Amino acid sequence: MSELSEISEMLGNLVNDTTIPKNIRKALSDAKTRLDGTEEKQVKVSAAIYLIQSISDDINMPPHARTQVWSVMSLLESLS
Repeated sequence: MSELSEISEMLGNLVNDTTIPKNIRKALSDAKTRLDGTEEKQVKVSAAIYLIQSISDDINMPPHARTQVWSVMSLLESLS
């Protein structure tokens, strides 16, 4: 489960970044909550991917955050 912990930590860092708009941080926080939940691993990963995908093309996302979000997506997709 260390992979999920690493991804959750990355999401936590993004959620705490105040340069990221609130709606994007909310979606990232929801994804982190799903990953930290007690559901089956595949369900958690799929739910997190769905939530993050919904904000990945947001034009208000700062470039540094977009790069980190893509990195998180890549890690999640490698687990699915």
